[in-house]
Amino acid sequence: MNAPARILIVDDDALVRLGLSMMLAGAEDLEIVGEVADGAEVFGAVNEHRPDVVLMDIRMPRMDGLAATERLRARRDPPEVVVMTTFDTDEHILRAMRAGACGFLLKHTPPEQFVDAIRRAAAGEPILSPSVLRRLMSYVGDLSDAPADPRRERARRALERLSPGELAVARLVGEGRANSEIGQQLSMSVATVKAYVSRLLAKLELNNRVQIALLVHDAALDD
Repeated sequence: MNAPARILIVDDDALVRLGLSMMLAGAEDLEIVGEVADGAEVFGAVNEHRPDVVLMDIRMPRMDGLAATERLRARRDPPEVVVMTTFDTDEHILRAMRAGACGFLLKHTPPEQFVDAIRRAAAGEPILSPSVLRRLMSYVGDLSDAPADPRRERARRALERLSPGELAVARLVGEGRANSEIGQQLSMSVATVKAYVSRLLAKLELNNRVQIALLVHDAALDD
């Protein structure tokens, strides 16, 4: 039996921390190794507890969750970060993903879905549904209409380093496609698609496939 995934909870509301602890206590494959009340406390807690996943609130008094996520994900061998909030806004989701989070959860998500999402984060899988990802990509597109957008130019230069096969996979990741869908469309096995995604992350120096999708949409290649 594999060791349980180690979880660190970061939220300034003691009742929320208690509720999350109670929710996750019933999952034998998840272990809460620590709790802190502010983003500024995350780094010491990560050094001490070595979590696999950090559940990160957005709004906290000294350092918010987005700033803490960005600093944490810039570390060597960082844990996965799942951002939590009570607000379902495209701007919050986008900022969380750009900061390096592997997913985004509303605090009122049903418990079984919440636990499943944390399991998937611990396995290194993104936890944005294709429908949410496509909505987010639409929002990114609305922000990238200016032809001289420097983010667009940077994204295009990054994608120019890809082989035709890598670019084809990246485009489909940008559409929110699952590995099985990408494999069907490009006549690849799921294992081959996973290998392509791993190469994309390494070559583009990104944290997860959601950031690949953001890069593709920043580039606006079809314009």
